[in-house]
Amino acid sequence: MVQGLRSVCRIETRLLSWLIGMTLLVIVSFQYFEFPYESFNSLLSAGKVSVEDENRSSNVSSTPNSVDASQTNSSSSAVNDKELSSADGNFTITSGDKVNSTFTLPDIGNSTEHNENSNMDSGTERSSEKNGTMDDNFSLGSEDDDEANQTLSLGNTGNDASLNQTSLSPVESSNGESDKQTNNSTVHNDDSSGNGDGKESFTQENAKSPSADFPPPFPAPPTIDSSVEKTKNVDLSRISPQISVAPNITSPTSFISNQSEVDKLHDSVPEVRRKPVMPTQGVYSIADMNRLLIQNRAMHQSEKPRWSSVADEELLNAKSQIENAPIVENDPELYAPLYHNVSMFKRSYELMEKLLKVYIYKEGDRPIFHTPVLKGIYASEGWFMKLLQSSKTFLTKDGKKAHLFYLPFSSRILEEQLYVVDSHSHQNLIQHLKDYLGIIGGKHPFWNRTDGADHFLVACHDWAPSETRKIMAKCIRALCNSDVKEGYIFGKDVSLPETMVHNAENPLQFLGGNPISSRTTLAFFAGQMHGYLRPILIEHWGGEKDPDMRISDQLPKPKKGRKTNMYIQSMKTSKYCICPRGYEVNSPRIVEAIFFECVPVIISDNFVPPFFEILNWESFAVFVKEKDVPNLKKILLSIPEKRYLQMRMRVKKIQKHFLWHKKPVKYDIFHMILHSIWYKRVFQM
Repeated sequence: MVQGLRSVCRIETRLLSWLIGMTLLVIVSFQYFEFPYESFNSLLSAGKVSVEDENRSSNVSSTPNSVDASQTNSSSSAVNDKELSSADGNFTITSGDKVNSTFTLPDIGNSTEHNENSNMDSGTERSSEKNGTMDDNFSLGSEDDDEANQTLSLGNTGNDASLNQTSLSPVESSNGESDKQTNNSTVHNDDSSGNGDGKESFTQENAKSPSADFPPPFPAPPTIDSSVEKTKNVDLSRISPQISVAPNITSPTSFISNQSEVDKLHDSVPEVRRKPVMPTQGVYSIADMNRLLIQNRAMHQSEKPRWSSVADEELLNAKSQIENAPIVENDPELYAPLYHNVSMFKRSYELMEKLLKVYIYKEGDRPIFHTPVLKGIYASEGWFMKLLQSSKTFLTKDGKKAHLFYLPFSSRILEEQLYVVDSHSHQNLIQHLKDYLGIIGGKHPFWNRTDGADHFLVACHDWAPSETRKIMAKCIRALCNSDVKEGYIFGKDVSLPETMVHNAENPLQFLGGNPISSRTTLAFFAGQMHGYLRPILIEHWGGEKDPDMRISDQLPKPKKGRKTNMYIQSMKTSKYCICPRGYEVNSPRIVEAIFFECVPVIISDNFVPPFFEILNWESFAVFVKEKDVPNLKKILLSIPEKRYLQMRMRVKKIQKHFLWHKKPVKYDIFHMILHSIWYKRVFQM
């Protein structure tokens, strides 16, 4: 009986061992075929990553820098710090026991080429906790350990710039499954795109054209809220994050798709009045501008025309003659210290008078085109238009003989006619000019021959630089608002004098100033508080702080019984006339000071003075940096009397270059503007 019992036990033991072995075999087989990591730990790990299929799992395989779910702690149900979980193609960023956000994982597909390029070797998947709030930046294949905000990197930027990704908006799932998206999108972090803020850019991209251009960046990236309650044993794939967005955005998924929407968002921000603050941007001195002029003269040579012309040969010949101009000594009309190179200027002016022919397009409807404004602070563009249209010396009706082509529009009337008040948009003004270029380009061959390089415009409105920057990029632009920081290009553009004309019938009314003996005021300024600089000037020198400094935000009123304008009289009786910038760098006070024989004191960083390539401005004007306004009187008093007398004498000699005449005279402002444009064109050849 005992032996029988032993025999039964042996049989049962063998059967039990066989059953245990088969069970283990099934488990091992199941583990091998069903899970990507071939490890028993993945069956037991609390932080495991389940993937839908082998293709997806092969594309999300671990790297030295990526988060591998097989390395998580298998003995705890709590989620570890700085852990990345994935379920059904969703990334969930977690911190401690708090679930922060879930984002859709790119559906990478079966491409072998993609697997080779997106193995995550060039980027890392990481999250950072700061003050209890996640502050993540998303980029493609970029990593910077010095950044305060950690980045979640989505692979290589090589050929994978457009991952076949559905959306980076929060996942809204039902029945445990994430919603299917139809559009492809790309997340692109571009710190050099012009916004300079290093924030995320969200763009929609055509799946059929992965190389399509990126639309403008999203203005305000969403921030991730970490206020989700602590949760244990939660299906992380089903939790959607809370996203806080800019107040103007109605939905975190309503991304901006064009620049006009971005402009509207920025323009809708209410203006906040603060105490004026001096900008911290770099300042270009006159010496710096001279160096830029020399450097850019070679850089901005125009491209070779599509076909040559006789005019091109004449310009090349003129350039050679100017560069080899004979030395001028003691010219009775030109005082040499006022010019950078009086010999080159004299020869260039002579050749302009002899050779230059300008073609004016007849296209364009009035009043925006062909209608000059002859009074006010924008009179420069109007007087130039009027005098050129009536010129018998420089005009030609045959465009094939022309060296230059004039675009006869008024930037002032363009603004008056087309700008929609409070719209904060110039797009319709730009479109109007663009349509005009389309008309002349379709009707005449001249624009297309050089892409506009031999065309020029004369515009004094503050908006002219931004309105013409793109559509007239190759044109020679004569601009009153000649700001180095706002797109003025040395070697191509021209600084246009801003002149205040009181009487269109007599533009020389009030010309001249008092003798030095009757100039009893050290410095004078009166004007409205435009821009950030003038309030600072008033703060330090306004009112009756110093009797030598007549600085006021109120224009002087004429005394009883006197007809003379007190503003004009104040400039005529002052040694120095302060010319601070307003909203923009330019000011009519510079030409007014010369008009009234007062030494101009220019306080406007990065302002390119008129006729800069010809005139030596430091020989007859004082330049003060904006940051030195508190030391203004000290600077002026430090100028020796001999030096002041010399500058005053030179102001009187330079005056003829800034005067309008009903009929142009040699070396007047009309000829100087035209010469500057001619000079720029000659040295583009």
